[in-house]
Amino acid sequence: MNRLIQDGVTLLCDVRRNAFSRKYGFSKGTLSKACEGVGIGYEHLPELGIASEERRELKSQADYDALFAVYEQESLPQQSEPLAKIRDWVKEGERVALTCFEAQPHQCHRHCVAEALADRYGKELRVVNL
Repeated sequence: MNRLIQDGVTLLCDVRRNAFSRKYGFSKGTLSKACEGVGIGYEHLPELGIASEERRELKSQADYDALFAVYEQESLPQQSEPLAKIRDWVKEGERVALTCFEAQPHQCHRHCVAEALADRYGKELRVVNL
């Protein structure tokens, strides 16, 4: 939360398919309440997530890269509506942060979502990894 506050984030967009976690404070209910407590909005867009069965056998960066290639080719092109929601939030003045579970952007599909947003809406959006 401190990092989000420091960077002026006003809306946390959860792009996990299932916003449940055994990691303390990272399940949807707890996370949304924590955001609310510090004045940050919380939105969950599960349609931008990747099904857990597709993420089970990820052992190397090559496995992640292969998964993300399929995600970018097959799933993201069908997600115009949730991508437009994120763009609209930004146009309305929100500073949006995407969240998922993995700490490293190159091992998380949120970098694919960020790239898709930049490709579609270019100058309207600037992507920064926090």
